[in-house]
Amino acid sequence: MASNNAHITKAKQRIERDVVALGIAVAAILMFIGTGGSVLPQIVRNWMSGAEGPNNLIINALLLNIALIIFGMRRYRELIVEIEQRRQAEKTAQALAETDPLTGCLNRRSIMPATNTLIADNSADRSAVAFLMVDLDNFKQINDLNGHKVGDQVLVNVADRMREVMPKDGLVARLGGDEFACVFSFDNAAPDTVDQLAARLISRVAKPQEIDGVTIEITMSVGITTTAQDMPKHKETLGGEELMHRGDIAMYHAKGRGKNRYFWFEASMENELRFRNELESGIRRGVTKGEFVPYYEQQVDIDTGEIVGFEMLARWNSPELGLVNPTVFIPVAEEIGLIATLSEQLIEQAFVDAKEWDPKLSLSVNISPVQLRDPWFSQKLLKLLVKHSFPPSRLEIEITESCIHENIGVVRSMITSLKNQGVHISLDDFGTGYASLAQLRSLPFDRLKIDRSFVGELNEKNASEKIVNAIISLGDGLEMPITAEGIEDTKILEALRGKGSMKGQGYHYGRPEDSEAVRRRLRAKGLLVVPAEAAQEDTGKTAHEESEETSKRSRA
Repeated sequence: MASNNAHITKAKQRIERDVVALGIAVAAILMFIGTGGSVLPQIVRNWMSGAEGPNNLIINALLLNIALIIFGMRRYRELIVEIEQRRQAEKTAQALAETDPLTGCLNRRSIMPATNTLIADNSADRSAVAFLMVDLDNFKQINDLNGHKVGDQVLVNVADRMREVMPKDGLVARLGGDEFACVFSFDNAAPDTVDQLAARLISRVAKPQEIDGVTIEITMSVGITTTAQDMPKHKETLGGEELMHRGDIAMYHAKGRGKNRYFWFEASMENELRFRNELESGIRRGVTKGEFVPYYEQQVDIDTGEIVGFEMLARWNSPELGLVNPTVFIPVAEEIGLIATLSEQLIEQAFVDAKEWDPKLSLSVNISPVQLRDPWFSQKLLKLLVKHSFPPSRLEIEITESCIHENIGVVRSMITSLKNQGVHISLDDFGTGYASLAQLRSLPFDRLKIDRSFVGELNEKNASEKIVNAIISLGDGLEMPITAEGIEDTKILEALRGKGSMKGQGYHYGRPEDSEAVRRRLRAKGLLVVPAEAAQEDTGKTAHEESEETSKRSRA
């Protein structure tokens, strides 16, 4: 604000100087006319007949008038040039203020008035305006893997492709980051034209881009709303701000339904987005207040029925929502960048809990694909092991098949680093992804986990065991032991018995339990390592009383 005032003050001062200079020039011209009318004839007569010339003072005054006229004309020309330069500068400044410098699209500031103008120009009965909110899918990953130079070029190419698809009166704006808006008019009697254009946008943008010898593929999620929606309920046409708000809600709905698609705005989506925002706020608060707790699912030797370990599962003990399943909050935590912090808190607590278990019991922990993108993940995990003096040989990290396709080099480095310290690595949900035999041989996995979807089929009337048998045979060939998850009843258990030694887990053995319930279960089975102080509390006897009873038993 202060700089604007200073600029205005300087402009006023220049204008005042220009007015003074112009006034001097006009006065000089008038004086030249008056003085020259009497002096010039005398000068001419003096040259022609030798008559007495004009007074020197008058001649000097005439010369001064001429100099002032020259000065005024020169200043006038400079003023014209300066006005033109100022006009061009204002035009450039306005363009910079209204357009995105990278893509040349309109920016967030200018798209609203431009949208409102387009709405006003198409206010006829059969005309309407569509607002498409666009967000690129996984753009941050492209930036991280290829650098900001490639990321900027991707944005430029996307903007160019969208402009190619848009109609002549269409508007394309970059709202910030990887978020765009497309606005255009259409015939209200043919709303399918909006669907067709949205589909063309998605298809055109999804075509591979060649940038600096690298092939980049990117998709986008689109939310659609129009001024024709809810028209009977609104006396006035929807404005640009409301259209953007609705398009934003529909776009987030498209992202939540798998990305690379479009959705029209519906009123129910607003409630869904409100819940999503409350969920995000709750997760942020929950991480700070320690509301996330580990639950444990038993892993059992199928042949003997003995507990051999536990898989740690995340639960959110929310004051408002109660006990929340991880399928609800894990994807959100990944999107808002809190999954690493949340996971580290749970792993630390699991190490504390598992130190009380019999040393032969293992602890399995699932790792998010987001965490595996962190090149320092293995070092962070090893640091936690050292901090809690937890034996690495008891820890088993579970990685899903999808993780090994994102960046196999980074995954291989992490797995090798962890295995060198004695940590075991398990390939989780095997059979649901696209892991090749070459990858299974090159990556040093210790165990394969058959996905519950295949194990569950064993409970069907005409169940085919071929896939399960094939995975077990593959594990034998690669010398990798097998874990079958999703054992829900006795029928599935009996179908798995006799197929070789393996671990199993599922509701047949019990639901996941909190640390206290696990402690009671293990104490009953004699699988709890209890410190001396805790043992005295459990029996209610002092060390002296214990010693006296021992002496009596020995004398007897």
